[in-house]
Amino acid sequence: MEIIIKGATEEFAEKLVALAAKHSADLAITTVRLGWTVDRAERYLRDLTASARRMAEMVIVDGNGYIDAHQLRSVLGKLNGPSNGLTRAVPRGVRKGWWPEGTPAPITPVSNPDNPSWHENIAYRMDKEIVPIFREALTRIVSLRDDDEDQHP
Repeated sequence: MEIIIKGATEEFAEKLVALAAKHSADLAITTVRLGWTVDRAERYLRDLTASARRMAEMVIVDGNGYIDAHQLRSVLGKLNGPSNGLTRAVPRGVRKGWWPEGTPAPITPVSNPDNPSWHENIAYRMDKEIVPIFREALTRIVSLRDDDEDQHP
């Protein structure tokens, strides 16, 4: 028997297994953790286009989780391409099985609260809790790139 319940607490899952055992059913619990790990963040960053990765780096490193859109535009030009790359990477990762469905986008646009009908984003942000995770992923990518360059001069 296989039962899949998404979003249940660990306590609920344990009670469900205990209930099933009382009725001679054999159930197992598979826990799928939503959210970002360093491995997932590294895969996400590696999958981005060059301009989308540069945008992500600027949000993570230069902005420490929050960066003004004008600053991004001064480096990247139009943000349509890079921001679309960020947006499409999460569902692509779900389709490829890299992270579970429901994993939140790590970088999100910030709209102008004073002018919500005008859809120009004023900034891009990342939750403070995951900035260190993505910093570590960037460090891995850079150190691997440096190792490759050392081995192939």
